[in-house]
Amino acid sequence: MTAITIDLNGVRIADDVEPRQSLADFLRERCGLTATHLGCEHGACGACTVVVDGKATRSCLSLAVMSDGRVVLTLEGLRNDQIMDILRRQFHECHALQCGFCTPGMLIMARDILQRHQSPDANTVRHELSGQICRCTGYANIVKAVVAAGKDLAAAQAHALAGALAEAEALIQAEVQARVDDQVRAQEDAPPKPGTE
Repeated sequence: MTAITIDLNGVRIADDVEPRQSLADFLRERCGLTATHLGCEHGACGACTVVVDGKATRSCLSLAVMSDGRVVLTLEGLRNDQIMDILRRQFHECHALQCGFCTPGMLIMARDILQRHQSPDANTVRHELSGQICRCTGYANIVKAVVAAGKDLAAAQAHALAGALAEAEALIQAEVQARVDDQVRAQEDAPPKPGTE
């Protein structure tokens, strides 16, 4: 057994693992995080995709011991993630899932795509999803959902930027007005200049 410490979904955990245990098996069997699915166990289907140190990673090809000292996120750890919220909504609205087996890996990979490509087009999404296998949908609705999520995310970011700019402008105007008010008060409180009375 080998001792490892992982930041898993925001919680630091320590455990002993077999040197040959895959990260996928560790997450499912030892941690109870069953959104990480095992399909091919050869890294070809993408059902086991998780995030390791910010990068989409096939957990069936990674050993648990390789994750020692790293940050690992599974779908369960992305419940409150803004990008994932948008993706889940678009997957639902665009009917991008059927049996659901590939969905956790698809969502994590789609999130990775949106973090690297702002408002990706359909060709970019198809290319980026080429390592994810779905046996049910034919991919059209998955691609549609990711493209729509990219547009929603860009709109949300633009709205947040506009709000931040408006707030900054209001703060600047308040600061300018405070300085003008201070100067007016200083002039009113100043003793009169000789010969001006």
